[in-house]
Amino acid sequence: MTYVDGFVAAVPTADKARYIEHARDAAVVFKENGALKVVECWGDDVPEGKVTSFPMAVKCQPDETVIFSWLVWPSRQVRDEAMPRVMEDPRLQPDVNPMPFDGKRLIYGGFEVVVDE
Repeated sequence: MTYVDGFVAAVPTADKARYIEHARDAAVVFKENGALKVVECWGDDVPEGKVTSFPMAVKCQPDETVIFSWLVWPSRQVRDEAMPRVMEDPRLQPDVNPMPFDGKRLIYGGFEVVVDE
């Protein structure tokens, strides 16, 4: 069964184009290393909650937008084998392709797919 990595972050709204470029560059690397699909979403209707919400989770500031993205892998094994190569790829090194957001506020995790209709 497929495996999914999910991500939520806050990106400076003014850096939307830079974020999309960074995401496209990263997508190439992920797909070269076995990812089946890379999806990047720019927040459009992401309400602030009273108890919890995407904006609260990433400490989104007024000049930032929440992004939600995921990678689909054939399996966790493929993902686990690919990630060291992805992280070492020169195209994703901070001096070449810096993340246009605060990585300390990035939320991520790996998920086993249990329903895929």
